[in-house]
Amino acid sequence: MRRCLIGDLLVAADHVAGMAGAERTRHLARLFTEAHAAHRYARRFGRPHPLWGDGSLMARVRAECPLPKGPLDLAALAAVATSLMQFRDERRGSRTLVGPPDAC
Repeated sequence: MRRCLIGDLLVAADHVAGMAGAERTRHLARLFTEAHAAHRYARRFGRPHPLWGDGSLMARVRAECPLPKGPLDLAALAAVATSLMQFRDERRGSRTLVGPPDAC
């Protein structure tokens, strides 16, 4: 996924503002995964993904819901930021090619 800027976070927060906790978490995980896949597609083929955009979180959210819904929900913004941190941490952990920490 492309680097997330404040606009990406705000659009995603607006998108998930009305969702319940578990549903919000699942939806955000899917959005992050699809934005990441779209970014890989765009880098490989030199054009945006036909459904998910250029790999930014904003493009992915806008592909699903083009217009903002209403005022900013700070709880939704916090959920987006937390989910983004978890997604990034999981991606960093999956890049390791060595075994468990105690293997050496």
